[in-house]
Amino acid sequence: MKEAIRFLKNLGIEKLDFGLVLGSGLGELADEIESALYIDYHTIPGFPISTVEGHKGRLVYGQLMGKWVLGMQGRFHYYEGYTMNELTMPILMMKKLGAHSVILTNAAGGVNEQFEQGELMMISDQINFTGTNPLIGPNNDEGPRFPDMSAAYDKEYQYRLRLIAKRLRINLQYGIYMGFSGPSYETPAEIRMARLMGADAVGMSTVSETIVAHHCGLRVVGISCITNLAAGMQATLNHEEVVETTERVKDNFKTLIKTFIQEEPHV
Repeated sequence: MKEAIRFLKNLGIEKLDFGLVLGSGLGELADEIESALYIDYHTIPGFPISTVEGHKGRLVYGQLMGKWVLGMQGRFHYYEGYTMNELTMPILMMKKLGAHSVILTNAAGGVNEQFEQGELMMISDQINFTGTNPLIGPNNDEGPRFPDMSAAYDKEYQYRLRLIAKRLRINLQYGIYMGFSGPSYETPAEIRMARLMGADAVGMSTVSETIVAHHCGLRVVGISCITNLAAGMQATLNHEEVVETTERVKDNFKTLIKTFIQEEPHV
């Protein structure tokens, strides 16, 4: 990671407020970054490569709504064969480059029966059902050995995000995100289990990134786009539908995050 950080600093990344991890179909937000510096993942020493459709596989650095941001157009997943250290490396890198907060976004399946396809959900908490944890192994000294996860998603940020959504008349659901390893979609029985366990949405990302971000002291915002209803709640599930739905809701998504970044008072 030291080589990657040195490489990025040499390219001109000197200031950073927010890290942005943009999920399937949501990467278009990074296209609005001003005076943007585009860095393909494959050019960064030791950096993983995104292999999922809808992920461009590049970093975008510049200013968004007056704040310095580093956006990931495409994240990494456990199901791609990466280790937990590899897929969460960008989070630690953002911290070391100076970020105080990260905004984690994803495409998710709706489990809550009151949710509708195309809604946005602010993540209030999470259930890690991947079967592993990114902090397993020697402590990296970026945070405590046994981090308290009772407020992994920043409570003040949640409050402010809901106020902004209400003011903008954006219907923002909120709930618990449950992360599976993937890549197969969940079975109807697994979705019934998830609902019984308290999940409102399910997906194949985010939980490990959140653990590492909270561990190293980053403030975390999480937003899911409910791109489909989960198994047993609609006829079929496919990735094409995920991308189509995010395209339909992209304007509300971008407006919500841009306003949140603009009004974030951190100096």
